[in-house]
Amino acid sequence: MTPPRFKRILLKLSGEVLMGQGQFGIDPATCERVALEVKAAREAGHELCLVVGGGNIFRGVAGAAQGIERTTGDYMGMLATVMNALAMQSTLEKLGVHTRVQSAVQMDKICEPFIQRRAERHLEKGRVVIFAAGVGSPFFTTDSGAALRAAEMKCDALFKGTSVDGVYDADPKKVAGATRYETLTYNRVLADNLKVMDAAAVALCRDSDIPIVVFNIREEGNLAAVLNGEGTSTIVRNEQEAYA
Repeated sequence: MTPPRFKRILLKLSGEVLMGQGQFGIDPATCERVALEVKAAREAGHELCLVVGGGNIFRGVAGAAQGIERTTGDYMGMLATVMNALAMQSTLEKLGVHTRVQSAVQMDKICEPFIQRRAERHLEKGRVVIFAAGVGSPFFTTDSGAALRAAEMKCDALFKGTSVDGVYDADPKKVAGATRYETLTYNRVLADNLKVMDAAAVALCRDSDIPIVVFNIREEGNLAAVLNGEGTSTIVRNEQEAYA
């Protein structure tokens, strides 16, 4: 059996993915669909950890724009990511997938604190680890938290599940004929401000040599397809590899 190209991956999901067709909150049917894709990837031999944003419940930046002090707003956003992590844990466990939630902000009544060696042990035992509360500090996004955890877990790639099938030179929802990139370098993403992830996250992936794979998680079965080298996606990696 050919070993998978990416053995250990971190899957970053925006909180909005869990809304489904709604405008707010968590849609159980969408959670189950995403959980089924995670289960299939696990059964295919991949080791998975997850980071889920909190934008379906609360965004610190949006709260600050409405008058909430930024630090307070960011902590509120961290709590939203914990809620999403628990929702994904519950759904995965119902499907028979063993999981652990680890939070950067200690709340030991509902989840474990983040401990690198313990998280690695969970992955080795076949569990899916869901990282919550970002990096545990304000002014950092969950993108940065995902990049940090991917580096700490020595992941082979960071998969970012979005509502579009890759990175474009313009917003494909607004610009007809926008061109999708097959590959990009980290520096090109930063120089052109392509909004793949925030700049700190891209720079950390660059320095840790962790490819970023951007794909459409809303398309059923797409995670498995991209993991198999099929499907449609954009991969961000080092220059010598991007144009090989």
